[in-house]
Amino acid sequence: MAFSNRVVIGGNLTSKWAPWHASSQPSVGKLKNVLHCHKRSSDSLLSTTMSNDLKSKFMQVYDQLKSELIHDPAFEFDDVSRQWVDKMIDYNVPGGKMFRGLSVVESYQLLKGEELADGEVFLACALGWCIEWLQAYFLVLDDIIDDSHIRRGHPCWFRLPEVGMVAVNDAILLRSHIPRILKKHFSGKAYYVNLLDLFNETFKRYRGEMIDAITTLVGEKDLSKYSLSLNRQITQYKCSYYSCYLPFACALLMLGENLDDHAQVKDIVVEMGIYAQVQDDYLDTFGDPNVVGKIGTDIENFKCSWLVAKALELSNEEQKKILSKNYGIKDPVKVANVKKLYHTLNLEGVYQDYENKTREELIKSIDVLPNKAVQAVLRSFLKKLFKRRK
Repeated sequence: MAFSNRVVIGGNLTSKWAPWHASSQPSVGKLKNVLHCHKRSSDSLLSTTMSNDLKSKFMQVYDQLKSELIHDPAFEFDDVSRQWVDKMIDYNVPGGKMFRGLSVVESYQLLKGEELADGEVFLACALGWCIEWLQAYFLVLDDIIDDSHIRRGHPCWFRLPEVGMVAVNDAILLRSHIPRILKKHFSGKAYYVNLLDLFNETFKRYRGEMIDAITTLVGEKDLSKYSLSLNRQITQYKCSYYSCYLPFACALLMLGENLDDHAQVKDIVVEMGIYAQVQDDYLDTFGDPNVVGKIGTDIENFKCSWLVAKALELSNEEQKKILSKNYGIKDPVKVANVKKLYHTLNLEGVYQDYENKTREELIKSIDVLPNKAVQAVLRSFLKKLFKRRK
C-alpha cells in the first residue's frame, strides 16, 4: 500500500519564501475603504485568484509549513518520528478539494479589491492551510468514529495496517500544528489573539459531533426521534462554522476588521454551511463514490442525516416501518431496502427542490447586504457550492 497520496508539490522554498514570515508587514486596508479601490471586476478577481498559479503557490506554502513543523524544535522529533509525521501529514492534509483553504485567499483578495502583495498571499495561504490542517484532524477522527473505509479515494488513515489506532494520536498532533503555524507567522500581527480565539471556537464542532453520537443512540431505540430540526442542529455545529464561516472570518481579520461588526454576514455564511452539509448527506447516498472519493455509510451508521429525516417526514406508516426494520443495520440488503424507499419517495427530486430554493433564498439575503465586496465573496462561496458533486 502506497504511504503517501500527495498532490502537486513545489520545490525548496527556503530562499523564495523567506521574506514571508511574521516580521513582514503587508499593507492591508479597512473593509470600509476597499470599495473605493476596486481595480477590476469581481469575476476577474475570482478568475485570477483561482488560477493554477495560485493553486501552485498554495501548495508551495504547504511545503514550507510542513517542513517548518517537522523540524520544529518544540516537538523534539527524532529521525524516525519525523519521517512518520512527514508521511502522516502528506497522507491526510492535502489531496482534497482545498475549498476551505483557497477560500481564505479568494475572500481576502475580493474584500481588498486589488492585487495582493507576495507577503499577503503567503499569509492568506498559511491561514488557509491552518483550516485544511483542522479539516484533516476532524476527518481522521470522523473516519474512526464512523468506521469508514475510504477517504479521498484512498484507505482511511487508520485502516493502514501500520497505523491502526495510532491515528487517534496523529489526529491530535495535526490539531497541535495549527497554533505552531499561527505563532510562527502571525504572532507579530495585531489580530494574532483574535486568530487564536477564532480557531479555538471550532470547539463547537465537538458539540455537534457529540449530539450526532448521542442522537444515534436515541435513534436506535426510536427512529421517530429523528427530524429535520435535529439534523439542522447537528449540522450547524458540526460543519457550518469551520467550513464556511472560518475562511471568511480569517480574511476579515487580515483586513483589520472587527468580527462583531459582521453578525449578519455570519448568519448567511452559517446557512451556507448547513446547505453544504445537506449536500454531503445527499452525496453520501446518491453520489458516485468514484467522484465523491468515499463510500457512504450514513445508512449503516444510523446517522440522523437530512435524507432519513426527510424520508420520515414524507413516509406513510408502512414506509416508516420499512425504515425502522432496515435503517442502521450493516447489511447490504438492508441498506438496499432503505435506498429503494428513498427512490420511491423521490428524495432525489425533493433534494433538487431544496437546493434550488436554498440558493434563491441565499441570493436574496446576499443582495441586501450594503457592502459589494462582501457580496462578491458570498456569491463566490455559493457558486462553488451549488450543484457540487463531491
